[in-house]
Amino acid sequence: MARLQKANKESEPAEYFSSLNPLDGGNMLKHLNPTLVVLNSLFPWVALSPLALLSFAQARPKAADRVLKNGSPNEAGMSASRLERAAQILEEETKSGRVLAASILVARHGLIVLHRGTGKLSPEPASPSAKPDTIYFLASITKPVTAASLMLLVERGVVCLSDPVQKFLPEFKGFEKEKVRVQDLLSHVSGMPDMLPENVQLRRAHAPLREFVKHAMTTPLLYTPGTSFGYQSMGILLAAEIVERLTKLPLREFEKKELFEPLGMKDSALGLMGRAVEETAWCQGSPTYAESEDDNKRFGANSYYWRDMGHPWGGMHSSVLDLGVFLQMFLNDGIYRGKRILSSPTVEAMTSDQNRGIGAPWGWGWALKQSKVWNFFGDLASDHTFGHVGATGTVAWVDPERDLLCVILTTRPASEDEGLLLRRVSNAVQASVE
Repeated sequence: MARLQKANKESEPAEYFSSLNPLDGGNMLKHLNPTLVVLNSLFPWVALSPLALLSFAQARPKAADRVLKNGSPNEAGMSASRLERAAQILEEETKSGRVLAASILVARHGLIVLHRGTGKLSPEPASPSAKPDTIYFLASITKPVTAASLMLLVERGVVCLSDPVQKFLPEFKGFEKEKVRVQDLLSHVSGMPDMLPENVQLRRAHAPLREFVKHAMTTPLLYTPGTSFGYQSMGILLAAEIVERLTKLPLREFEKKELFEPLGMKDSALGLMGRAVEETAWCQGSPTYAESEDDNKRFGANSYYWRDMGHPWGGMHSSVLDLGVFLQMFLNDGIYRGKRILSSPTVEAMTSDQNRGIGAPWGWGWALKQSKVWNFFGDLASDHTFGHVGATGTVAWVDPERDLLCVILTTRPASEDEGLLLRRVSNAVQASVE
């Protein structure tokens, strides 16, 4: 069996590699190319020599730097009639009144083959029509964007994923909180709750985001970190706080500078960034924690307070085209329009299962086809599909095996039909591939 040398001591390659986190900086970068570490982390049961790993890495095809442009379904190897069915499903929902507005973008091999909007922006009789470039409130699709921001600091050697959260947030104290690692925040295994016990009271008081951070520091963990999976918006809040403290920038400014502007995502922002709520699509329904119509008006999904707060677990606004660019950057292995946004190892780590030890598949930021919750990518998606869902009725996903991406933004909460609409449209898109 091949063996590796580390500090003049021999160790089994699988054991050595498994002791190192991809992109974790420090000793890993001194000894190994990050790409090789990611490869072995994906196949930990295979003991490979450095030369074998190097050959494997070199054999990996380089992703094309595809810039999204309009094309025909035929050029992209897709059926025009089947693709039209995906659009028809959304149009049927808006015409029936069940969905106020919906927009969709589908691209394959970098060619936009479907880009459409249907319905109207608000319930008002004179409301403008929804368009392909309508801006929507994304909800939890915000999370992988926040995760990408933190991963940029990992790439720059400022943060190690195995670092304890307390290293950056010393006031994060309580039972077993010293065990929470930065990476646990990104794959939902930190033990933090999804929402704070004081969630409703804080929103009623129009508390600023810093008050949510303050309460998150002292809220009890629900389980021992790393031992279970629990979808946790508050873990993403802590990840964002780490970014803000280390960069000394509000997250919305950091994302604008490091992600949105380089990618040309002109419709995207954390918060409203100067827009009026009325310029965006109206969210249907009310939050499950609203106890009255007054609550809904005061802090619901259409209140200026909640729309502009810029909460890092769900406060982003964007259009289907902007999100399509973000997804295409991942398909391009971190590059878009000649600019390196994320490293290749970062892309691989964010879209690979980081919870293998507990059987709860999730990447560092992205949900996966095998994820047991929030997986509305359709029944026909290939095994390596990744993406994210938003509670406001949104989904964005990438199928790397088919070089296919899809963004579906609607105004009806996904909980109203358990994501059925998003899954139906996703199935129609996948079935269009020839």
